[in-house]
Amino acid sequence: MTAQRPAGAPDQELPSDDLSRLAELCGVAPSYRPSADRTVTASATALTLALAALDVDTSTPAAVGAALAARERELRERLLPPTVVCWSGDAEPEALAALPSGTRLHIETEQGETRATVGQLPSGVHRLTVTAPDGRTATSRLVVAPPRLPTPAGRSYGLLVQLYSLLSRRSWGMGDLGDLAELAAWAGRALGAGFVQVNPLHAAVPGAPTDPSPYRPSSRRFPDPVHLRVEDVPEFAYVEDRERVQGLLERAGRLREAVLEKGELIDRDAVWEAKREALELVREVPLGPGRRAAYVDFLAREGQALEDHATWCALAEVHGSDWPRWPAGLRDPRSPETARARRELMDRVDFHCRLAWLTDTQLTAAQRAAREAGMPVGIVHDLAVGVHPGGADAWAQQEYFAAGMSVGAPPDAFNARGQDWGLPPWRPDRLAESGYEPYRRLLRALFRSAGALRIDHVMGLFRLWWVPQGHPPTEGAYVRYDAEAMLAILVLEASRAGALVIGEDLGTVEPGVRETLRKRGVLGTSVLWFERDWDGDGRPLPPESWRADCLATATTHDLPPTAARLTGEHVELRDSLGLLTRPLEQERAEASADTGEWLELLSRLELLRGTHGGQCDSEEEAEIQAVHRFLLRTPARMVGIWLPDGVGDRRPQNLPGTWDQYPNWRLPIADAEVRAVTLEELAGSARVWALVEAVRADAGRHS
Repeated sequence: MTAQRPAGAPDQELPSDDLSRLAELCGVAPSYRPSADRTVTASATALTLALAALDVDTSTPAAVGAALAARERELRERLLPPTVVCWSGDAEPEALAALPSGTRLHIETEQGETRATVGQLPSGVHRLTVTAPDGRTATSRLVVAPPRLPTPAGRSYGLLVQLYSLLSRRSWGMGDLGDLAELAAWAGRALGAGFVQVNPLHAAVPGAPTDPSPYRPSSRRFPDPVHLRVEDVPEFAYVEDRERVQGLLERAGRLREAVLEKGELIDRDAVWEAKREALELVREVPLGPGRRAAYVDFLAREGQALEDHATWCALAEVHGSDWPRWPAGLRDPRSPETARARRELMDRVDFHCRLAWLTDTQLTAAQRAAREAGMPVGIVHDLAVGVHPGGADAWAQQEYFAAGMSVGAPPDAFNARGQDWGLPPWRPDRLAESGYEPYRRLLRALFRSAGALRIDHVMGLFRLWWVPQGHPPTEGAYVRYDAEAMLAILVLEASRAGALVIGEDLGTVEPGVRETLRKRGVLGTSVLWFERDWDGDGRPLPPESWRADCLATATTHDLPPTAARLTGEHVELRDSLGLLTRPLEQERAEASADTGEWLELLSRLELLRGTHGGQCDSEEEAEIQAVHRFLLRTPARMVGIWLPDGVGDRRPQNLPGTWDQYPNWRLPIADAEVRAVTLEELAGSARVWALVEAVRADAGRHS
């Protein structure tokens, strides 16, 4: 098979055999296969820069040869890899089976016990030391995990929503955690919903204007206090300056009315400024003994990670939110200069610690409200694929990130230039050496308030496309991660929390990935419009042919709402923004044909029927109901309803390929007339109820 360069890439120097071999041994793929009949070779530049980010010197042919010899010798002589995975009930791990006969094992478990064999070990991340007969020793982390996550007890359906877009009459200009708790309580009790899935609630990078994308956060470990319902903080009622409180409430009312009554966009920066002022007042109110004890417990539990996060927030107030531009001494979280600054800014550090605690408390309350409402799952949180390079996590954990690299995607049929997402990737070698400590702590924090976790671009557990800074995405390369270790820790932490895991596995997926995820109990994601018989006639996939281990939906935050898809309005929108790569009439015809094939299948299955008083108010409403009835005909274990579909919203929340040309991440839920719809109106909407009743009726017939 002939190797090919990435589409659209200039002529590039191909790597030498030694460089390719070295890259492969270090987990950097010298080539990849975008399809079964095509192999693309990475350039020498891509491999060299990726290896440099892993501290491998390839500056000269001699350096490549020396590094290759050293790597081969290391792999040949080492007794253990940095992390060993043992699935409970499975055979002995290969790494242990390959040890020299007579090697002694010494295991210190998480529980403080000492063992000499791996048999019947409790789940956890243990410390393993081996001593070979020739006296060599090695130490490794031993991850013992259940063989798979349990299959959901029964099928459930739920709501999908971008939290900021869900305004109630109590919101301060954008949806908050109080709204989430209300939505969950109503959906669970009144609708019989099993879950509510939201966008990532990670802490954003502060600054004006703040990047509104929830998928480019400052920190994935800590939530964003902009989501706080200020009135639900107990101390708010005891703020002494009532005149300032009243002024802030009036300001919040104006922000709310601007979105709900005047059609303005959500102004996250203005919302945060009002909430920040209110929370500064709240902090002046002394905590009661019980609340103080809870806060102290939180500080102890979160430890160094919280102190680092709060320190970054305090320093950002002084020096701006891009830490590589800070004074040199402050760029290192462990430097004497940073320690001194932390002491000088202790009051601000405590303020940001307090905000993290308050937000964590309201996240926990939202999940509690969901479970008390009868939801078997509750809140489904979302884990973004990475973090902002100038944010808190990249500063505090910089030893774990690959300097000079960004995560992206190689060229494909949809984007010949590839993609650069501007997110620094984790270094697989440093993760493994640490026993995946930052990854474990991240998962543990998210699972504390989640009934399930959606993992954006779950394929990143296996490999990521690294793009060198200053180079086009075509000059990237795939870097592999220890998928078995990443999955074992994911299964371990999810099992401990009693939570489900949903992997966003849309698009081009490496062969074997979906099968591996399914084997470990990780659900996939299936979106109706993409489910076709791609190996056959390309027609819409009949419901009985869908996979069962998935969350099935009609759309996502990156795709057109169902009403826009049915009418073809999404094509007109993309044309108005200059995003089409083909003539408008050709795009219209293709979109119409695609929709027509699906409507034909829905009609053949007799799903196009009304439920609201025997009839729907419009043909469009009937078709939206039919789409969701179809999802219930599939064996999918979870079925999600995009909440804006309930009121005929036509605007996508995010339009990939745009920045300021389209108001990404700033739109409230609205009806077909682009009138903002409140949570209270959603709960009383006949159209929402009709859609849910259609799903509930078919859920009963096909459960």
